[in-house]
Amino acid sequence: MKEQHYFYTSDVDSGLLPADEAQHALRVLRLQMGDELHLMDGKGCFHRAVITEASSHRCRYRLLESKRQLPEWEGTIHLAVAPTKNMDRMEWMAEKATEIGFDRLSLLDCRFSERRVIKTERLEKILVAAMKQSHKAWKPQIDQMQSFSTFIARKDLPLQRFIAHCYPMEDIQGLSPSPSSSTTIVPSDVSEVRRKPFLLDLLQPRTPALVLIGPEGDFSIDEVRAAEAAGFRSISLGTSRLRTETAALVAVHQMRLANR
Repeated sequence: MKEQHYFYTSDVDSGLLPADEAQHALRVLRLQMGDELHLMDGKGCFHRAVITEASSHRCRYRLLESKRQLPEWEGTIHLAVAPTKNMDRMEWMAEKATEIGFDRLSLLDCRFSERRVIKTERLEKILVAAMKQSHKAWKPQIDQMQSFSTFIARKDLPLQRFIAHCYPMEDIQGLSPSPSSSTTIVPSDVSEVRRKPFLLDLLQPRTPALVLIGPEGDFSIDEVRAAEAAGFRSISLGTSRLRTETAALVAVHQMRLANR
């Protein structure tokens, strides 16, 4: 069976492939006038089209058929993460999260963040490539970076909202002194981690959910307390100590399982 190559265009009705997609179709795959195209619009639809013009820099097409892809999960899967200093790791996370399936990525500027500026154009391209590779007609939304305090105060956040962190709950509740440095607390006993409920045990099926993942130095205790005051619930992703990008993927996967 011949492999189907998908092309992304947010404006299917224009009848014209974006320049980068046209170059791939005509120069790399050597498609010609009369050949079929398989399009996805990022809004939930696949489209079948035929090429009507194939020049050096332009690929026009005529739509033949449109088919809506039913969502693979119910409820919105929303991930908010503080980008790592190494952008390769963030790009890998965005790619894999798209393959697993999620709806929205928000970028956080936290107290201990090592990256406070990020260009979303590159991440957009990563999401589109992953969407095409995994044959998903829905493109996740990417939000520009916001400060942690601004984000948790937003009024459009789902009722199911969680924050993953490494602190024992005794510290969050003020039962032990707060750390004076940016060093992430390492619980002295695994049982301290288990006092925070496991995310998958709390998620309500087919209901919008949001999980916050902190930077490599973790959230500050004040940030965790502020999140809890704003209606977020502290959760555990398991007993293993995870990197930021790994924790983000674990959270997406668990939200995906709850919304299957």
